[in-house]
Amino acid sequence: MKNNKRKAFTLVEIMIVILIIGILLAIAVPNFVKARRNSRLQSIVANLKQIEDAKEQCAMDLGLGNGSIVCTPAVLTDAENGYMKVWPTGPVVGDYVENAIGTAPTFIAKDIAAWKADHSTL
Repeated sequence: MKNNKRKAFTLVEIMIVILIIGILLAIAVPNFVKARRNSRLQSIVANLKQIEDAKEQCAMDLGLGNGSIVCTPAVLTDAENGYMKVWPTGPVVGDYVENAIGTAPTFIAKDIAAWKADHSTL
């Protein structure tokens, strides 16, 4: 006699697998979003440090004191004696502002409301 039993998954087994996948996604997605936000912030901080270093080198070479605004992006990225190859662009839409010598550069996001809505904190 032949055995007519079918070898297949039951509905309960499939539902358990889907539940497990859902739990794994619930754990992984928030961690991915957090890692993405942190990497963007680290990129912005690294670019700000690069701008600050270039400003300091420019100020030392030109003998400038605090408050001077001679070290503009055009001067810092000049082909002949520039201190940076290119002016950095942010990981989100925005502009880097070099500010005067002695003050830290800043990053101004174009759509800060949307950035904060997507991410809990900067």
